[in-house]
Amino acid sequence: MLISDVIRSKGDLVVTIAPDQTVKTLIDMLDEHRIGALVVSTDGKTIAGIVSERDVVRRLHSDGADVLNLTVSDIMTADVRTAAPEDNLEHIARVMTDARVRHLPIVTAGELVAIISIGDVVKNRIDELQVERDQLVDYIHR
Repeated sequence: MLISDVIRSKGDLVVTIAPDQTVKTLIDMLDEHRIGALVVSTDGKTIAGIVSERDVVRRLHSDGADVLNLTVSDIMTADVRTAAPEDNLEHIARVMTDARVRHLPIVTAGELVAIISIGDVVKNRIDELQVERDQLVDYIHR
């Protein structure tokens, strides 16, 4: 299965945030969209970084409530792993697990086109297993 198959079923909406926005704005957006990470971008196409709930919590631990006044660029991860729609989902699952990342921006021709989470990968695998199970049960009952 390819990442493009997952994108087709879940959609390609990517919520982005500018690097100069405050962490308070970031938290508001995470809550509003009920997501765990935002791609940091000035134009919605190029990737400057990625920022997650985990980044906020780590800085909260070291900086306390002052983290709310920092900018997104102060806490984001700038070295972002990405994937392409034609990448194999099993390979990407391994990359995400080994790198301990939960969100992976999807890029085509250098531009952001989607994002997948480890939850999307797990859901897809569960769906595949259910289809296999149903086929085996059907085969046995013939």
